[in-house]
Amino acid sequence: MIKDVFEPLEPSQVKLTGWLGKRVAVNEATRLLTVDLVPLLAGFKQRPGSHPWIGEHIGKWLHASTLAWQNTGDTKLKAKIAGAVRELIACQEPDGYLGTYVKEKRFGLFPGADWDVWSHKYCLLGLLTYWHYTKDAAALACCQRMGDLLCATFGTQPGQRSINSAGTHMGMAATSILEPMVLLARATKRAKYLDFCRYIVDVAWEEPRGPKVLSTLTNLGKVNKTANGKAYEMLSNLVGLCELYRETGEKRYLVGPERAWEDIVANQLYVTGSMSYGEHFHDDHSLPNTPKSSIGETCVTVTWLQLNWQLLRLLGHGKYAEQIERSQYNHLAAAQRPDGAQWCYYTALEGTKPYGPGINCCVSSGPRGMALAPQSVCFTCQDTKELIITTVDSFEATVMLNGVRVRVVQQSPFPKPGKIGLTLEPERPVAFAMAIRVPSWGNSKATGARLLQGRQFAALAVRSRTWKSGDTFDWTLDFQPRTIIGTFTNTGCTAKTLGPFVLAAQNGQEVLFAEAGAKGEKYQVWTGGPISETEEDRSRLGNADGSICDGDPKSIVVTFDGSKPKLDWFSLSFAKPKTATKLTFCHGRSYHDGGWFDVSELPGKPWLEIQRTKDGPWEKIGELASYPATTSTNSQGLREGQAFVLSLAAPITFMGLRVVGKPASGDSPQQAFSSCGELSVE
Repeated sequence: MIKDVFEPLEPSQVKLTGWLGKRVAVNEATRLLTVDLVPLLAGFKQRPGSHPWIGEHIGKWLHASTLAWQNTGDTKLKAKIAGAVRELIACQEPDGYLGTYVKEKRFGLFPGADWDVWSHKYCLLGLLTYWHYTKDAAALACCQRMGDLLCATFGTQPGQRSINSAGTHMGMAATSILEPMVLLARATKRAKYLDFCRYIVDVAWEEPRGPKVLSTLTNLGKVNKTANGKAYEMLSNLVGLCELYRETGEKRYLVGPERAWEDIVANQLYVTGSMSYGEHFHDDHSLPNTPKSSIGETCVTVTWLQLNWQLLRLLGHGKYAEQIERSQYNHLAAAQRPDGAQWCYYTALEGTKPYGPGINCCVSSGPRGMALAPQSVCFTCQDTKELIITTVDSFEATVMLNGVRVRVVQQSPFPKPGKIGLTLEPERPVAFAMAIRVPSWGNSKATGARLLQGRQFAALAVRSRTWKSGDTFDWTLDFQPRTIIGTFTNTGCTAKTLGPFVLAAQNGQEVLFAEAGAKGEKYQVWTGGPISETEEDRSRLGNADGSICDGDPKSIVVTFDGSKPKLDWFSLSFAKPKTATKLTFCHGRSYHDGGWFDVSELPGKPWLEIQRTKDGPWEKIGELASYPATTSTNSQGLREGQAFVLSLAAPITFMGLRVVGKPASGDSPQQAFSSCGELSVE
């Protein structure tokens, strides 16, 4: 196992006390402490679970909550975690299985049962994190039983099968088990778990239909050419590669993460520190801003933060700290409602923010990102006997330097410029050096420090000296608002920043993107571009990134978000009045768990409504009479893109048009959603 260049502190050693610290605090108080664990454990207690990936959520909660408890020492959270661990372990079957599927639908790609290995991944991560801080023998034993089952099930020996056959997105979902399997190998010192990790990378990835994550990135260096470009799963695999490199020291494992990072920063990164739309990587510099494109999945933002944290630890390059800061203060914070209680699945750069409680992957992932934040601001470098500070925000930490415990307190006026003060309180006099990162967006100076450009980032370098309790070191940080000139997708537009913060226009004022839309207001990061003649919207953002007014019925949008409202709608708003006698709705796509309208009960068949004036009341003008007699569970053979027309006896003029109906649930009755391929006017 190789040693990190920058060694992170444990969560109990560092407290954020400034702007970001407030977000971390509400993450614990109003989210993690209040999560109802009953539905998160129900799928393990009574199989099958309510939806295919219900098994991921308890592990994500355990991971985030354990880090938060370690950070604050909250006894109520500790008790809640311990109870959840006991209940989860009690659900494990004798062979080690800890998923949410029935026996005949396990570890495969069955309808409604195709995320089994993925769920085991998060159970492992949650329980291993808990074991790391408690040394609870039952938690580790549970993880070993899971690891043994995985090793017995997947591989190249007779009776085993390919792990790709149990993972969506060309196997990337299943092979992301790589990260916790490395951690399990490290915890148990058992070689077979590490052998399993090598099987994933060297064998499974390279199968004819495998994702070829490492080889593609090594040879091409393009994330949009790797597997099917699914961002969350790919980044998860890259985090696993970093852990495999840390465990083995084999540099080939680090090539893929480094090349992916370079490509993302150069070609795929939003100014707000996230990436992907429609949950995939697309052509270079193709970065749409509107909600219809399903921008910056919170799971992607969090996993990008994890990748940067891994690379910062392993390589000690400040460019990774820059990206952590950009994401934390922008896209991660923007996805979190400022009171911490709810999270966005997607967070567009304009429009409104669809905060939600509920149960979905992003509502579970976002709190992990905030819980990881304290470990990203202060490090030690034992080789150079340095204290490394990467943040301009306020914090308190306790570090070990040259065998002496040192308390470090940084007091900062951030997010305003000004003097930042460090107070150092070693238990006894001790010699060490310091390197304080100077951000690219500001200017820093201090008496007694040199401005160096080492480690690929600017730093205030303080030579090694003997520090005694009460010694201080002050430095100043200056920054001003900046204007960014848009390129590619945003040609002709401008955006503004203030320090690390991206600003957004809201109600004629400039506010932090992280705080914009907190009460449902509309906002916009990039301004000054051409005004669209047609705006489209829907009742829920869903997770498909198409359009309903592009002339292509196959570029669909959906309303899927795990909830079950009474009605759904898809709408168009026009810059100029439209006059028509023929209105057409095209069905999007039917899935096993919904995607169509249910007409079996009131209010019946889907109908069309218009707004005669901009932002005026909606008025029903007719139903789609030819729509089939669907039910909540039966789509009656609806075809992708199938058209349904409302013909009017006389022309009608309007500024807005929408289709409304009751969403269907398919085989997942706890939720319902609908889809739309096109809404057109003639």
